[in-house]
Amino acid sequence: MEKITVNLCLGTTCFVMGGAKLQELAETLPAKYGDKIEVVGKTCLELCSSGFSKAPYAKVNDQIIGEATAEKIISAIEEILNPKEDEKVENDEDEE
Repeated sequence: MEKITVNLCLGTTCFVMGGAKLQELAETLPAKYGDKIEVVGKTCLELCSSGFSKAPYAKVNDQIIGEATAEKIISAIEEILNPKEDEKVENDEDEE
């Protein structure tokens, strides 16, 4: 499995709205993730004008998370690492 990339928006709006707290995510991830996760701070993910949701924003691989919290990000990581049985079947069929 490829590394999961977590991009954190550290633009002004996101930073003020809670992104500053997310900078510590890499140090607070559960040890069970080992080296499967890469956390990267980005100057701006340019999602504020998209009308998607509220800041702060994060991306876990290609999944955008609005009003991002450490809990929401960890939940998205868990979904990728431990897909539900239905998703496993679909993914297995795609690989054939």
